[in-house]
Amino acid sequence: MADNSKPFSTGDFLPLSDADRSHLDSEKITAPSQTFLQDSWRRLRHNKAAMICLVILIILFILSFGSHFFQTHNPNATNPDLANLPPKIPGLDINGFNGTLMQSGERINAYAQAHAHAGTYYILGTDYLGRDLFSRILFGTRISLTIALVASFFDLAFGVVYGIISGWLGGWVDTLMQRIIEIILSIPNLVVMVLLIVVLKPGMSAIIIAIAITSWINMARLVRAQTLELKNQEFILAARTLGESSFKIAFKHLLPNLSSVIIINLMFTIPTAIFFEAFLSYIGIGVSAPQASLGTLISDGQKNFQFLPYQMWYPAIVLSIIMIAFNILGDGLRDAFDPKSNRK
Repeated sequence: MADNSKPFSTGDFLPLSDADRSHLDSEKITAPSQTFLQDSWRRLRHNKAAMICLVILIILFILSFGSHFFQTHNPNATNPDLANLPPKIPGLDINGFNGTLMQSGERINAYAQAHAHAGTYYILGTDYLGRDLFSRILFGTRISLTIALVASFFDLAFGVVYGIISGWLGGWVDTLMQRIIEIILSIPNLVVMVLLIVVLKPGMSAIIIAIAITSWINMARLVRAQTLELKNQEFILAARTLGESSFKIAFKHLLPNLSSVIIINLMFTIPTAIFFEAFLSYIGIGVSAPQASLGTLISDGQKNFQFLPYQMWYPAIVLSIIMIAFNILGDGLRDAFDPKSNRK
């Protein structure tokens, strides 16, 4: 049979139409190549609520830890002659911020009545001992954020390591380690704190030890569960086949894949630890006088709430802002690290 086929020539190809060109262009990969962390940061930046909370937390960190350099009053200095003064901001003539109070149905200048020197002002007023409330709130915020850093440290140093070891080794080691966790979980945090006060005096030391004993448990259990799932994945089995040590596999392969879980859980652990410290200080077994804590400030302000509500409102607002900011940021990080999220 004769071969009737002939070679193609350039004239045999028809030019592409505009519709075909548009279809081919739509299938091109136009987005730049990004790592997982870069893509997560892009997702987080598009979450306006989470970014606003991140900025708020950064400002609070700067104000609280930098208050040594710009505070106008000593947070523990007492001045009974200037007790219970209302907030006063120079140049701002708005009731509630101009140093006036309602007394017997009449608005009076509380600073003039207390015979305060000219130029004396307190941005958020003073408490029942004449201490500057603004400086004390900054000091209390510093304690709350310090507790956040302490909880983060124990979550990372103990919770992550404990969870990886338990999940990686498995067997009787995993069983024993989980029984230890269950024993610790069976003891309420408040009981742990009361037992520590019997040995130590109330204060930051007792709170830090209580957090060190109990705060890392949830992180350890979550990391263990993820490790059990990851250790049977192909890339882990390949690394073990190539003879890599367990230590190298943990830091080179497991931790990068656990990073999203760790960060998200950390953001939800921090507000729990902050509330734990504030609650203990509120009931009188946390930070002791004359040191200021948001919990002690709320407790002191509650006593004069009927007549001087600002003494309780301001520390309560700051504590609420910290708690809400960490929770919303944690929610934003959860969406950012979830590849299945619909956020762009």
